[in-house]
Amino acid sequence: MKQITLSMESLLEFFMDWGYVGIFLSAFLAGSVVPFSSELVMVALAQAGLSPLWCVVWATAGNTLGGVTCYYIGRLGKTEWIERYLRISHERIEKTKAFLRGRGAVMALFVALPYVGDAIAVVLGLMRSNVWITTLSMMVGKAVRYIAVIYAAEGIASLF
Repeated sequence: MKQITLSMESLLEFFMDWGYVGIFLSAFLAGSVVPFSSELVMVALAQAGLSPLWCVVWATAGNTLGGVTCYYIGRLGKTEWIERYLRISHERIEKTKAFLRGRGAVMALFVALPYVGDAIAVVLGLMRSNVWITTLSMMVGKAVRYIAVIYAAEGIASLF
């Protein structure tokens, strides 16, 4: 367990050393199927003196691109592949499809949600939702999340 903590710290330091590019890369990873907290990197760099606005811009860009990769995994893949390699259960895929059916690509706003966001992006790809509306909705949802995180972090930091 200690080794995992040290490697996570090293990864965090790596992203922080790269500044805005590090935010972009960490957000890309977090937006794809890799579990990672880009919010931690973004907040740490904003607290270290980088512009909160540019932190949000770079994090949103990276996370949106990561979400688009999930969308294309769904678009190019088969349900069986998604179940096997991404470990998204058939039941979860079907529930997500039922929820998204009739609501369209605008539901990509919710790709920013933890845990279910990747499944939503993959299923939108499987359902062949409009890529432009999906990407725009995804970007808006992710930007709102990052703005909320920055405001919350700055509010908490001001208490100390």
